[in-house]
Order: sequence, then structure tokens, then C-alpha cells
Amino acid sequence: MNQLQALLNDSLIRTKHVENAAIINIKERKVCASTFGFNVPPENALNLIYAFYENLLQVRRGGLYFKEKYYKCVRADEHSIYLQNMGLIVVKTKTFILVATYRVGMYPSVCVEAVEKL
Repeated sequence: MNQLQALLNDSLIRTKHVENAAIINIKERKVCASTFGFNVPPENALNLIYAFYENLLQVRRGGLYFKEKYYKCVRADEHSIYLQNMGLIVVKTKTFILVATYRVGMYPSVCVEAVEKL
């Protein structure tokens, strides 16, 4: 386990709010760490990068497909996207995009807050 995986486990998974998470390096355009069993295909990583830089308005209006599931957009700004359908949260920094799913029955705001703090 590398340091980024340990950070995901310690900061998100152990809170019991977030189910899975991955970190995408924007410059390298690839996933650099993910929690056990959470595979983000390369094309999905590129779609998330594209959503922030080229397609945010469209994501707000029409949602986003991730891992062959449709997610309706609830909130989107230049730093985060919150999508609904079993909950998907995407947060962008200058270097990374963090994508996380939250547990069924959790309040989305709690999960968004946990991901944004990380």
C-alpha cells in the first residue's frame, strides 16, 4: 500500500461515510491510488478530468456516466461535482481529482464534507 492509498483509507474509508475512493493525477491523466477493489477505468478518469475542464455546464444539465452508470448532477462548481444514484462525489484540486462513492443511507452532505476536507 502506498502513501496515497493509506491516506484514502485513514481519512475516508475509516469514517464509515465513504465506501470507495480513488485519486486521479490530472497531469498524468491516470489513477494514482484507489481503495481496495475500486477500479476506475482509464476512460472514466479522462471523462472526470474533461468534466471539470471542458464540460461542467453539460454535467450540471445532463449528469455524468461513470463506470457504466448514469449519475444525475445535484451540485457542480469549479471545485466539486456531487452526483446522485448511489452517490458519487468528485473534488478537484490543482493536481488531483478525488472521486468517491458514499455508503447507502448516509447523508450526502456528510460525505461531501469528508471528501472536501481530504
